[in-house]
Amino acid sequence: MVSVGRMGLLALAGILILPGRPQAEGAMRTAKGNNTLRLYVATNGNDSWSGRRPAPNASRTDGPFATIARAQRAAREAGIPAVVAIRGGTYYLSEPLVFTPEDSDDTYTSYGRERPVISGGVRLTGWRRAADGRWEIEIPQVRSGEWSFVQLFVNGQRRYRPRLPKNGYYFIEDAVPPSPKAEGHGFDRFRFRAGNISANWHNLQDVEVLCFQVWTMARMRVASVDEAEHIVTFAGNTRGTASYSSLPKGNRYIVENVREALSAPGEWYLDQKSGVLTYIPMRGESPQRAVVVAPRLEHLVLIQGDVPGRRWVRNLTLRGLSFQHANWSTPPEGNAYPQAEVNLDGVVKAEGARGCVLQNCEVSHVGTYAIEWGAGCRENRVEGCTLTDLGAGGVKIGLTSIPSDEEAVASHNVVRNCTIAHCGRLHPAAVGVWIGHSPYNTVEHNEIADLYYTGVSVGWSWGYGPSLAHHNTIAYNHIHTIGQGVLSDMGGIYTLGLSPGTELHHNLIHDVNSFDYGGWGIYPDEGTTDMLIDNNVVYRAKSAGFHQHYGRNNTVHNNVFAFGQQAQIMRTRAEEHLSFTFDHNIVYFNEGVLLGSNWSGSNYQLDYNVYWDASGRPITFAGVTFEEWQKKGQDVHSLIADPLFVDPSHGDFRLKPGSPALGLGIKPIDVSTAGPILPPGKPRAVSTAPRAFPPPPPHA
Repeated sequence: MVSVGRMGLLALAGILILPGRPQAEGAMRTAKGNNTLRLYVATNGNDSWSGRRPAPNASRTDGPFATIARAQRAAREAGIPAVVAIRGGTYYLSEPLVFTPEDSDDTYTSYGRERPVISGGVRLTGWRRAADGRWEIEIPQVRSGEWSFVQLFVNGQRRYRPRLPKNGYYFIEDAVPPSPKAEGHGFDRFRFRAGNISANWHNLQDVEVLCFQVWTMARMRVASVDEAEHIVTFAGNTRGTASYSSLPKGNRYIVENVREALSAPGEWYLDQKSGVLTYIPMRGESPQRAVVVAPRLEHLVLIQGDVPGRRWVRNLTLRGLSFQHANWSTPPEGNAYPQAEVNLDGVVKAEGARGCVLQNCEVSHVGTYAIEWGAGCRENRVEGCTLTDLGAGGVKIGLTSIPSDEEAVASHNVVRNCTIAHCGRLHPAAVGVWIGHSPYNTVEHNEIADLYYTGVSVGWSWGYGPSLAHHNTIAYNHIHTIGQGVLSDMGGIYTLGLSPGTELHHNLIHDVNSFDYGGWGIYPDEGTTDMLIDNNVVYRAKSAGFHQHYGRNNTVHNNVFAFGQQAQIMRTRAEEHLSFTFDHNIVYFNEGVLLGSNWSGSNYQLDYNVYWDASGRPITFAGVTFEEWQKKGQDVHSLIADPLFVDPSHGDFRLKPGSPALGLGIKPIDVSTAGPILPPGKPRAVSTAPRAFPPPPPHA
């Protein structure tokens, strides 16, 4: 009998096992040479100058370039590594910046402490003030059909199109079978309550209905409205026949882009047929002084290696740059995706990137994901970046399927020391950091906050089939303000599939609130296997601090789970194998039950834990007493005792001297450095931002 280790078994099962680091694939630097060219770009520059000076000379015969594209061309012509220093100001792009293998080893950086903004938008000027105080401007490119946008930014803030209802949600009056064109593909209509939708609205086909489902939202364009039957039919469908894609009675929806609803300061409406943009100003805004930007480009940076040709973009660095105002327009068929909105690209999108870095950059005011490391992207870093006000999510790593070409696998990427906040402004199901079929990635020391779905999602395989999401590390992240009552079935950290070598440790997760079920802190979903979950602190999760749907041989060790609202620990599916080991944890609560959902069978192992209900109620274990539970072989060495936290009601879960947890071998958990490691004096918390979607209705 030939013996193979666990890695060998996984390889035989068809799972690609990459080594701890990729093998060398030739010299890491290109043949450009050892010298470095320094070039400058400034808003007062000139593309006919040399670009060798940071400012124009006295006679204005030489100085910096005016555009980044001209500096890139000069760097390529020189044939040696270049540092392009970009001075402060706003650079409006006419097309995305495209970096190819010949740009390897180059650095594009801010000049000193100056902060250049690279914008994919257009500043709108020449407003007319109407008698009612509204501003208007005619945009010929919109009227001709060359340009469309669903976002507008005024003085650095996102403004929204008019919605109905003005507060809260409408509710589907009744389900309607799909129309013949959608049958077998998805759902494309429902019955509404009389008065909620009108066939007489201006530009009816530009009206969008935001259909909130379980863990996603379908953004649908109206095709027609039957006023007599109160049925709205969409141009596309929800792209799925499963129940979670349906449009049943009672589901919430919002109607957006209704000209007749334009009434509140900060709202705007773009008439696609006439090209006229109307804006109701906020108090104190002036058409002469306001900076109003409409996004035009969907991508701002494209890093384009050649994966089949094995030609990589190597060691490209983008540092200290702010990327803003990226577009996304609703397709004619609308937008509906089963999970996490990963059909949407990154504003900074890479394929075939090796050793590239985004450092101390900003991505904000955009319509999709901020950054995407796609096919063949390895050993890249996103470090010290601020990703905020995002239409979708923060960072995407890897693919949604296992590529046949091993070199197309994304791996060994790092997201570190970043702030990822105010996500899902157009697409609420987007994720802070998403990892698909991709191994050996590290997500650490980030603050991920203010989302409507999941903070970090790892894996893209439902069940026990092959998965490349192994040996990933999610550590020292501060993940909070998740869900906010908008969607359901989410986690501060959410995982899927076979996960050997993956570890979640020293994460601080709190305030996870779903609309309905499934507001979990740490959520191993379908097939999560061989994962280590240790030294995390999780509190104030609506459904439970920890929930495993189903999986195999996971270890949950030395964590704190506190203040679950409905339950503290949940398990859904009983299986024939060991689901998980739950040991040396502290579970502290004052409402809800200890063990929620399904605890049938005995294929789980709990021991050396401390449980405490601060409300003083007796604790039961899935309907039995502690003594009866122990007779089943569970928690034989565990205690029901106050763990003596320093100040649990204020989120301080340090242990006081004499804690009974210490006697069980439970180790103190230090999450004081969870989140970005910042210079002294810089605030740690993310800024506040207005909600993109209403809070749940009172009955939810």
